[in-house]
Amino acid sequence: MNTAEPTMTNLFLQLGLDADEAAIANFIRTRQLPADVHIADALYWNDAQRQFVAEQIKADAPWAIVVDQLNESLHEDAVKAQTGLD
Repeated sequence: MNTAEPTMTNLFLQLGLDADEAAIANFIRTRQLPADVHIADALYWNDAQRQFVAEQIKADAPWAIVVDQLNESLHEDAVKAQTGLD
């Protein structure tokens, strides 16, 4: 059981990713998703990461809020394109 506070930094640590501010920003900038791709279906996750992300959203667990924030960040370019806010 993970007892870490659900923050973006801790989410990246939980996923086994670099978790400093620059690494998180770079991850989000370089891994934008199309509007029709669910965060758990992103091709860059390994099986454990995909499972964690999907389970947190499905269970509406404490981590779900942070996963949702990451989801919004990863779809930012797609939303801008759809709304013409480039």
